[in-house]
Amino acid sequence: MHYNCVIVDDEDLARELIASHLNKLDDFKIVASCSSAVEAHAVIQKHEVDLLFLDIEMPVLRGNEFYKALNKKPKVIFTTAYREYALDGFELSAIDFLLKPIVFSRFLSAIEKFKATVTQPSLLTNIDDTESYIYVNSNKKNIKIEFDNILYIESIKDYLKIHLKNKHLIIKHTLSAFEEKVDARFLRVHRSFIVNMHYISAYTKHDIEIGDIELPIGDSYKENVFFKLNNT
Repeated sequence: MHYNCVIVDDEDLARELIASHLNKLDDFKIVASCSSAVEAHAVIQKHEVDLLFLDIEMPVLRGNEFYKALNKKPKVIFTTAYREYALDGFELSAIDFLLKPIVFSRFLSAIEKFKATVTQPSLLTNIDDTESYIYVNSNKKNIKIEFDNILYIESIKDYLKIHLKNKHLIIKHTLSAFEEKVDARFLRVHRSFIVNMHYISAYTKHDIEIGDIELPIGDSYKENVFFKLNNT
């Protein structure tokens, strides 16, 4: 199996570097290398494209605006010299965001993320909610909690507050240790919060919403949070 790729960048050297990286991989085929979004649009209309390497800062039509306008959107990895565009890329469900100059090790990491979305379209596959649970010690009792009943977990000094659908429990535990015991539906969004992705109703660049509750997204967690949310 191979994946069809299109490279879009107004800089010749940038396109050549990405092509050089791709040529080291047996299962990726370069369908076209385009110097503008207009040229890329014509290619995408004619070919089945699996992955788009797309520069953001280009003349006439910027890469992110071009991608928004596409009716049929391939998977995309944004490339740019400007770090401040990263969150815009993740809002568009980007696989990854590569800063120029792109070293091969970082490029390969983005490729692995792409492959993960193709072979594992959902991080929640094969989770049987009815059999997923944990026992926690609260008020000298070992209490069974179904993962599906947990909305989010909050760290308060040396304790955790487990917010359930109809109540909450306080236990003496660290958030990091608790994180290791839950399954893939749970996502660390902040040093003080883990959320159940099943109950996220909305999110922005800065926070997660679970119903009427707003929880902050920590700066050091943003890249992983947006990647997970856009690939589940």
